[in-house]
Amino acid sequence: MEPNRTLPRVAADGPLDATVTGLLADRVELLPWEATDGAMGAVDGLYTYGHPTVDAAMLDRLPGLRVVSNYGVGVDHIDVAAASARGIPVGNTPGVLDGATADMGFALLLASARRLVEGDRYARSAAFTRYDPGYMLGREVHGSTLGIVGMGRIGEKIARRALGFDMTVLYHNRRRRPDIEQTLGIAYAGFDELLAASDFVVLCVPLTETTRGLINAARLNRMKPSAVLVNIARGPVVVTDDLLDALRSGTIAAAGLDVTDPEPLPRDHPLLGLENVVISPHLGSATDRTRLRMAEGSVANLMAGLAGRPLPCPVAAPPPGPE
Repeated sequence: MEPNRTLPRVAADGPLDATVTGLLADRVELLPWEATDGAMGAVDGLYTYGHPTVDAAMLDRLPGLRVVSNYGVGVDHIDVAAASARGIPVGNTPGVLDGATADMGFALLLASARRLVEGDRYARSAAFTRYDPGYMLGREVHGSTLGIVGMGRIGEKIARRALGFDMTVLYHNRRRRPDIEQTLGIAYAGFDELLAASDFVVLCVPLTETTRGLINAARLNRMKPSAVLVNIARGPVVVTDDLLDALRSGTIAAAGLDVTDPEPLPRDHPLLGLENVVISPHLGSATDRTRLRMAEGSVANLMAGLAGRPLPCPVAAPPPGPE
């Protein structure tokens, strides 16, 4: 018998994090993602970081599949409804990365407002020879108005951080959150109202057919010319070409992006050459403590599904119809 033949077979979207590899050692037989084409035999589980598409056609090629485990929260790359229809549970890692992602959102907000990356480049250059009180004037964060689009766990944590900066907080969500309004003293606003009133807009929505292209030219035009847009959601929530035009023309002042569409951007993409945009390489959950918890949670989901037990963090199939 070949080694590890009796272990469950898991196709992984690699390379795997070293912590994940350690947690799975001697518990599963890891296969490359190419095993999902059926060429390498049965696959019992899928472990994904969020890039390959897990659709109905793939699920039909894997009749022995018992579980799909995602390292992270976003499952827009997984057809959860198709998996549910086939009795295949899908797991993710909610909760553990909310604080780190909210920190990243606020870091991008501050960096964009105060032109931090631009200033860092200038401070390192030969051009910086004396202090000039008139250069690189930014925008004050404290006392300004923040609009949060999507009041889930991450949106709530963004709001709590904003209150520490004495910001007025507006939010828009598909459902009002009277509990959050009362607890935090924040206000619900219609989408257009939020865009027009906010000095900073932070996107915290999942990627769905409803939110794809949510921020387009028309909505950017509703924002203040002095406003800053921060995207910690998913790249396709923003129409990239429309954002590029808005930043070039002064329709909005600046943007902070942890995600882009496509991701990564082509190395010659004009967005990369603009001074009024700060771009990070999808670092929202990239802290040592959060990544450890994500590894532990995603492996727990995987092993539970392989054993036929309920997943600690299952993803529910979306309801039919628009959000």
